[in-house]
Amino acid sequence: MTHTTQRGSLRVVGLGPGADALLTDSVRSAIAGATDAFGYFPYVERLSGLGHLTLHGSDNREELGRARSALNLAAQGRKVLMLSSGDPGVFAMASAVFEVLDEAGPEELARWVAVDIDVQPGITAMLAAAARLGAPLGHDFCAINLSDNLKPAAVIERRIQLAAQADFAMAFYNPCSKSRPEGFERALRVLRQECEPQRLICFARNVSHADETLRVVQLQDVQAEMADMRTVVIVGNSQTRQVGRYVYTPRSYGVAGSR
Repeated sequence: MTHTTQRGSLRVVGLGPGADALLTDSVRSAIAGATDAFGYFPYVERLSGLGHLTLHGSDNREELGRARSALNLAAQGRKVLMLSSGDPGVFAMASAVFEVLDEAGPEELARWVAVDIDVQPGITAMLAAAARLGAPLGHDFCAINLSDNLKPAAVIERRIQLAAQADFAMAFYNPCSKSRPEGFERALRVLRQECEPQRLICFARNVSHADETLRVVQLQDVQAEMADMRTVVIVGNSQTRQVGRYVYTPRSYGVAGSR
């Protein structure tokens, strides 16, 4: 009798910004067909009621080790999930998985070559926040992670400066934490140097959760403590405006509007 080894898979999925209703159907299908799930403890906890899954939680700074463990288990024929919040390709685990592959030695590559890796998109916090606010990212925009854990603070400041000079709308991830409270203060210093005092700054905290809060403030009135690690900050461009409780950035810039 001939025995064949089942090909393992690694599905890198985004759980969205929080509400179960914002999970994509493809992610729901991946969860239903998996045997194991790896992720940061709070993300793994979201799947704790599913008896068909073996859960592997780890600390938020163990991304590379987590990716390596998930690949090793998938190489044994298991159907493995790698969990991220939001979208796995936006400041999340998809990049960590490919970084581990890129740096793998011959023995590891030999184990992992048969693993079917699939990155499945999710709704990232930036887009969920923008939708709740209106359309503040309706024109050209960029996303900047304010954490200096994996890049120098000087690089962050330079990117904010250049984005402001180019008049991009900006979405800030990880504006501050208990261990690094200065991240958003640093960003504010640059914004105040480059932008007019009336620039609209949007704070979206815990989007899609029961305690969601939205706040729109002019730059001149912003305080650093308005943002924490559960907040996405969206900075409008010079054309961004407010209509009632909604904020939007016009599609046209420097030319006649297209109606």
